[in-house]
Amino acid sequence: MVADFRRRFWVCLLLTIPVLLLSPLIQKVLGFYGKIVFPGQTYLLFLLASGIFFYGGYPFLRGFIQELKGLRPGMMTLIALAIMVAYGYSTLVVLGLPGKMFFWELATLIDIMLLGHWLEMKSVMGASRALEELAKLMPSSAHRLLPDGTTEEIPISALRPGDRVLVKPGEKIPADGMVVSGESSVNEAMLTGESKPVYKKAGDEVIGGAINGEGSLVVEIRRIGDESFLSQVVKLVKEAQESKSRTQDLANRAALWLTIIALSAGSLTFVVWFLFFRKDIAFALERTVTVMVITCPHALGLAVPLVIAVSTALAAKRGLLIRNRAAFERARLVNAVIFDKTGTLTKGEFGVTDVVSLDEAFKPEEILTLAAAVETNSEHPIARGIVSAVKGEIPAVKNFRAIPGKGAVGRVEGRKVMVVSPGYLREKRLRPSDERIEKLFSQGKTVVFVLIDGKLRGAIALADLIREESREALARLKARGIRCLMLTGDNRQVAKWVAEELGLDDYIAEVLPHEKAKKVKEIQAQGFTVAMTGDGVNDAPALAQADVGIAIGAGTDVAVETADVILVRSNPLDVVAILELSRATYRKMVQNLIWATGYNAFAIPLAAGVLYKYGLLLSPAIGALFMSLSTIIVAINAKLLRV
Repeated sequence: MVADFRRRFWVCLLLTIPVLLLSPLIQKVLGFYGKIVFPGQTYLLFLLASGIFFYGGYPFLRGFIQELKGLRPGMMTLIALAIMVAYGYSTLVVLGLPGKMFFWELATLIDIMLLGHWLEMKSVMGASRALEELAKLMPSSAHRLLPDGTTEEIPISALRPGDRVLVKPGEKIPADGMVVSGESSVNEAMLTGESKPVYKKAGDEVIGGAINGEGSLVVEIRRIGDESFLSQVVKLVKEAQESKSRTQDLANRAALWLTIIALSAGSLTFVVWFLFFRKDIAFALERTVTVMVITCPHALGLAVPLVIAVSTALAAKRGLLIRNRAAFERARLVNAVIFDKTGTLTKGEFGVTDVVSLDEAFKPEEILTLAAAVETNSEHPIARGIVSAVKGEIPAVKNFRAIPGKGAVGRVEGRKVMVVSPGYLREKRLRPSDERIEKLFSQGKTVVFVLIDGKLRGAIALADLIREESREALARLKARGIRCLMLTGDNRQVAKWVAEELGLDDYIAEVLPHEKAKKVKEIQAQGFTVAMTGDGVNDAPALAQADVGIAIGAGTDVAVETADVILVRSNPLDVVAILELSRATYRKMVQNLIWATGYNAFAIPLAAGVLYKYGLLLSPAIGALFMSLSTIIVAINAKLLRV
């Protein structure tokens, strides 16, 4: 569509040059009236103007029909009315009706409106491809197990309930099912919001699209097609997008009022001149057409697109990509921001938050270093978190051995070091009685224990690390009177810890994707204008439901494609920036619309002939001068947004 508007603009601009040169009014203004005279020049002018009307005006005429069908008259209706009246009346003048031709105004109006729409579409990204992106989350093929124990690679579409598939380390699970054999940790963060990898063994349910960790799993397929988890999310996104309020943007609301004014003023002008002052039909019709053409100001076509073009360029430089203009305008009204936790307020990666020494002989740093030495050989997310927490050099490990589902063991600097789960301690009937550890468990953190030479020496707590910028972002939002909430699929203890650390107004935990969209609806029903910020598949329905959906760009394509605004950087402070930019942009739009329509307030009564008895009648030439000044002021004011 961008290319289509660009092509129509350039073609019409070229055709406009001879239209202006052949128009008597322009010839008079430029001082060469009567210099260009040849047989049939009026008909040539008519043909050129017809080309501009039908080729350049087509998008507006089509949009006019669509707006009427939807009973939502807006900018397209206003433009279509102006060009149809100008073209229809001018055609009647060519065929013999006394009056003046408006072909030059028709041509310039279409040119400027095409330019405005081209600028706008260039600056605002295309329609959502969220549903296509959801489908991409699934792998394209699966390793199906055959009765003889071998595997065959088949497309996902060939899978049936009851099939058994082998999922290798690092692969995506091809469909919803149950683990038959094998043990592994599975990353479901993008699907469910669960921040830590979920340990899976025989009998556990797994979700299609989740990423398998370090072990191999044999999964029996249970749900495919419309019954699957992802298909349900697709359905939720679709429903939310269809039900989302179709609020008209500022330019369309202004255009609706101008359409009403144009029709009313035009009709009133005709009635007054023809019925009350008994003027001939040609005079009454000319005044009516002048009023209706002037009512559609050229400046209005550029008032909002120019601001949008400047605003989106400014936003893009700061890593804020605007996809939905109407939603971006609504952002100025937001008084409640809902954040997803995993990957939005937090980094979405496991890291060490606490190291507890249970033996005075060992400092916390020493316990962490010894544990990291053992974990260097493991690919488990908890192991990676421990290793990355050590700042200095990590000693070498010998005789490393993994204990499936329980931890790992090895010799470090002559000592036997074990890093194990709470389950391992329960098996060995070791119970650390320490208030500090109890507190870590109550916060929902993952706690692993370090045994050195067979004795319990310390504990390491890990959690999804809170972003440094989250605190400042929430403080700035609260300072503006905006309510800050968190909506997460993660467990209640973890959510409570994050909410308390950041000072959130409220939090809702253990929420499934369909419940997230429902919670957003509930908050909207309380009278709040809601912005939702998230990055996972489970956030997509809520992003679509919210008044303004803001996606963290580092998240899934699904969240990005469902959102109205995309934050390229994973920085919550950019949420504050987008709300501030929305307010500044809206102010600039209103200023431009006042300039653009102020011209109308002055020109319409004069065009209608209110000062006719004093010998003052607005000529099209004076109308053109006001139109040009209005357009220049609007363009300069839009550029001032940068300041």
